[in-house]
Amino acid sequence: MRTGVVSRFAPVKTKAALLREAGRPWEIVELDLDDPKPHEVRVRFAAAGLCHSDEHIRSGDSPARLPMVGGHEGAGVVEAVGAGVARVAEGDHVVCSFIPVCGACRYCQTGRSSLCDRGLYAGVGCLPDETFRFHENGSDIGGLCVLGTFSERAVVSEWSVTRIADHLPFDVAALVGCGVTTGWGSAVYAAGVRPGETVVVYGIGGVGINAVQGARHAGAKNVVAVDPVPFKLEMAAKCGATHTTGDPEEAQRLVVELTRGQLADHAILTVGVMTAEVVDLGIKIVGKGGSVVITGIPKSGDVTISQNSAAVTGWQKRIQGAIFGAANPLYDIPRLLDLYEAGDLMLDELITKRYRLEEVNEGYEDMLAGRNIRGVIMHDT
Repeated sequence: MRTGVVSRFAPVKTKAALLREAGRPWEIVELDLDDPKPHEVRVRFAAAGLCHSDEHIRSGDSPARLPMVGGHEGAGVVEAVGAGVARVAEGDHVVCSFIPVCGACRYCQTGRSSLCDRGLYAGVGCLPDETFRFHENGSDIGGLCVLGTFSERAVVSEWSVTRIADHLPFDVAALVGCGVTTGWGSAVYAAGVRPGETVVVYGIGGVGINAVQGARHAGAKNVVAVDPVPFKLEMAAKCGATHTTGDPEEAQRLVVELTRGQLADHAILTVGVMTAEVVDLGIKIVGKGGSVVITGIPKSGDVTISQNSAAVTGWQKRIQGAIFGAANPLYDIPRLLDLYEAGDLMLDELITKRYRLEEVNEGYEDMLAGRNIRGVIMHDT
């Protein structure tokens, strides 16, 4: 176990994108940042991904304690460590995982670290001791998913960081902290795709494109990508989709033809805002013993699963939720980056555009307009 050297701290201020109220744009502000406490580290971020989950918070689709610093995909350098830190050391290059991995709770101990109990503060933004490290004029400010990567610097739990090789590009590495791993794991772990199977992915954004890659890597014979945006379908084909369409009805007909009426083995639902219509499409397109993996997030309060369960029971279909793709960040983040270096996982191609922190609202406008697979903020630091 590596033991970090405890740093001597100096007062720190940091520039960050802050959300004050739901429905308002991100605001660039300067915040005070506390020193790391025991088992915490200060990370100087180089890159942060623009994930749809942050837009769910901004739009009010998902409730959260506000004001809050956005961002839960980030990569950078450990700048300072608190007492007792053992997972990383000062100077290490790291990727942050949006769910901490404490290693001690029931779920971590049974190999289900994507369900780590320490993820309960994601929408509050406090650290595990229930206190805050960001402050503005004496008021406590949270960081989304206990991170806040839309800040030049943040103090986070050592449970939220995974060390990576120093030579890896930060912009690519940041994506593996959520979108890449969530999509990949939705296919490989949550769905359990096996060689020769047929998989349908609904929604080809930063998560869905990686569900396509995961399904192909797992050996799926047919990977059908469904999205209304032609640009995204082109990217899906480059990343391993065998068939693409913008029409769900065409997807249904195509799967019937490809499988001689047996239907798909798996439907993976990764649309930006989950709806009952998409869930119904997924349930309809899978055949006997098939699985429907629900990864996308609905608006708060929306009912998205309302079915006569006869077909689910009679055909023994499975509806499976997936958080972080049911992956293990400490294992899967380095693993996916190894696949990237070996040429088996496309990551550079996923970054459609890079933005300065001050352009965060423009980045989300591009995402909502379907112009990006993934946008990335490059911090000045």
